[in-house]
Amino acid sequence: QVQLVESGGGLVQPGGSLRLSCAASGTVFSIFEMGWYRQVPGKQRELVASMTKGGRINYGAFVKEKFTISRDNAKNMAYLQMSDLKPEDTAVYYCKAEGLITTSWGEEHDYWGQGTQVTVSS
Repeated sequence: QVQLVESGGGLVQPGGSLRLSCAASGTVFSIFEMGWYRQVPGKQRELVASMTKGGRINYGAFVKEKFTISRDNAKNMAYLQMSDLKPEDTAVYYCKAEGLITTSWGEEHDYWGQGTQVTVSS
């Protein structure tokens, strides 16, 4: 059974920084792409950043160099460094693993974490 668990969310003042972590546990042979998404009530979930195993990165249009994604393929982990946070960055941040291979014959699935709340407020 594979699980994605996010951590690192919380309350931060405007202009502050947070680092989110996502850990994939269970039987994981490899993960093609790991990404971060966010969602606020009443709105669609949107891409923040994603990164392939080979290092190709895609950022959401709103990111504007405030956020940096990284991953540790050996540990099946992904990170999101967020800086200069603003109240509009308040959301639940979700980790997604795409093309996660769980067997030696290449069976793959996509997984979502449960999300971690990020609140930017003074």
